[in-house]
Amino acid sequence: MPINNKKLLALFALMPLSTMAADYKILHAGKVLPVPGKTVLSQQSIVIKDNQIDAILPGYITKSEVDKDAEVIDLKDKFIMPGLMDMHVHIQFELGPNNDSETLKLSAEDVAMRSVYFAEKTLQSGFTTVRDLGANPQPLYALRDGINKGWVEGPRIVASGGVSVTGGHGDVDGMRHDLLEKYTSKTICDGPYDCRGATRNAIKYGADVIKITSTGGVLSDTNTGTGQQMADDEIKEIVDAAHALGRKVASHAHAAAGINAALRAGVDSIEHGSYADEDSIQLFKYSGAYLVPTLLAGDTVLKMAETSDFMSDAIRAKARRVGADMIANFSRAYENGVNIAFGTDSGVSSHGNNAYEAVLMYNAGMAPMDILKSATINAADLIDKSSQLGTLEQGKFADIIAMDDNPLKDISALQRVSFVMKDGKVFKHNL
Repeated sequence: MPINNKKLLALFALMPLSTMAADYKILHAGKVLPVPGKTVLSQQSIVIKDNQIDAILPGYITKSEVDKDAEVIDLKDKFIMPGLMDMHVHIQFELGPNNDSETLKLSAEDVAMRSVYFAEKTLQSGFTTVRDLGANPQPLYALRDGINKGWVEGPRIVASGGVSVTGGHGDVDGMRHDLLEKYTSKTICDGPYDCRGATRNAIKYGADVIKITSTGGVLSDTNTGTGQQMADDEIKEIVDAAHALGRKVASHAHAAAGINAALRAGVDSIEHGSYADEDSIQLFKYSGAYLVPTLLAGDTVLKMAETSDFMSDAIRAKARRVGADMIANFSRAYENGVNIAFGTDSGVSSHGNNAYEAVLMYNAGMAPMDILKSATINAADLIDKSSQLGTLEQGKFADIIAMDDNPLKDISALQRVSFVMKDGKVFKHNL
């Protein structure tokens, strides 16, 4: 039933007169989960003023009760929740047999144009905020800024600057020597003080977050393994330098030694965490750092190792081993109460398929509500945006998605998002 008009008029009477000229939208929500972890509400009206949530009110109110020019959007047969957030993507890249030739043939401008395409696919799939943890930095920062200015469509991007050690994961590999020299980043470092300078350099040129690689990685075209590669003092100096300049640090880490060294140094998240041990669990819980599991990446490279022929022998061996082991290690971390933020490593997997991570998390034993929290509340906390994102509450950005089915009953519903709103603007509405 519509709410009492007098109550609504009293609410708007408290607002400054200038706000009455704002752009209003009213979403009629059949079922809505305003705060993941709390109660699902039925038959609600979500009032949006410009780019923010203005109120969530019981019943289906009419635009005459808000503003005569308000747009009413009928989602009475949908399940509505906050926009999803992916804390580990590579928006410029997609793993495949042509990656080597693309490195040589595609200009920075080409890469930027392709990243616009991948960004739009990501937004259309219901992910309204992402954290990009590895890219050609200047085109990435331009994409981030272009989206913020409304020049192109895409999710809100938290953009990283990478800091890695010479010869480690994150450095260039698999090329002839003159090309290795050409493509080596200015933020490749050796020793704690060199790494301090590299961190400051990354932040100077636009990094929102620092990405380090404390261990080897699966997709490095080298047989240097997945053990710890960045020294303890190097990690510590990077973390201290980044935190001093107001930036968080995410550490790619597979082996336990590299995970634990990064956690002891004070990193804010561990990416992958494939071989976390008992010490890792305790360090996670003591520090409050997040695990970003990227199960989709493990699932993808494991399948590619068995079905495709473009992987080198070194990559294929690592893909088979790490891809097969990630699920069990994630399950143990979840069961032991480690903080988990949703992340896919999309770019390794196809962009737009990000929500399949939720299916893998569910198959590994994670409860549906905890999965939704990991992709909303926890992700917002990881990027220090809890006051703006992660829930549908008054004053927060109007990042809203809808789907036909309830993901608390069928987590795969997240793969079938039919409505996407970001910053109060509708980007997708399939009837």
